[in-house]
Amino acid sequence: MKKLSLTLTAAVLASTLATGCAPLLIGGAMMGGVTVATDRRTSGTQLEDESIEVKAGARIREHLGEKVHASVNSYNRVALITGEANSEEARAALDGIVGGVENVSKVLNEVAVMPASSLSSRSNDLLINSRVKAKLIDARDLLSNAFYVVVERGQVYLMGRVTEREADRATEIARDVSGVRKVVRAFEIISEEELARTTPKK
Repeated sequence: MKKLSLTLTAAVLASTLATGCAPLLIGGAMMGGVTVATDRRTSGTQLEDESIEVKAGARIREHLGEKVHASVNSYNRVALITGEANSEEARAALDGIVGGVENVSKVLNEVAVMPASSLSSRSNDLLINSRVKAKLIDARDLLSNAFYVVVERGQVYLMGRVTEREADRATEIARDVSGVRKVVRAFEIISEEELARTTPKK
């Protein structure tokens, strides 16, 4: 299992660095159909989130071009923007561009006004992401696919429909991972009762 995980990480790293895109990975994205079955979003919402990411990325490139180096990750129609912009005006413009994409309910703009991150920084983010995901998988009291993990410049963003207990536990785990500078919680908190109602019976 460890060898397979390292192989997948290396493959993603090579692909990401070749395209020059920010290293933002979705929790459980490599699991294919298994993710759909264990994800707490409906299959329809998952498709909408994928569409939001594609459309938002295209519109950012169309309207801002080289002014920003930004990526959009969407979970349950909440669009998280991370990366860098060359001015405050370009950063602010992202709110309207991404917010105007169909089905987006909320925009979290975490873009910094600074030069684009370096290749080594993006490589480090990929490693941190894999470490956080591995720790979440190892945590027997958590369902790792309930969490959506994004890493940018050593900052870990955690998204997902989770209970307060799950949110606190995942935050604690992420903070203890080597290389993590800060953990930002962007969860949709649900009650234990709601979780019980929406969890498929075995």
